[in-house]
Amino acid sequence: MAILASDIEALIREGFPEAKITVMGDDGAHFSAEVIDESFRGMSRVQQQRAVNATVKSAIDSGALHALALTTKAPE
Repeated sequence: MAILASDIEALIREGFPEAKITVMGDDGAHFSAEVIDESFRGMSRVQQQRAVNATVKSAIDSGALHALALTTKAPE
């Protein structure tokens, strides 16, 4: 039950339509993503990452996505 980087990007984009999103990984289960979005301004890194994790929860719960390392920040 593999998932593609483009699938993960689409899930994140639903929650953060204006974000700059880069998803990397090609083994079908382990990925990293960088999400840069204005909505993160004033949020702690933990809050930012929880917000992104909420967008991919269905993929994690189904077992399609095993690991997602996140880098999140507001634009400079």
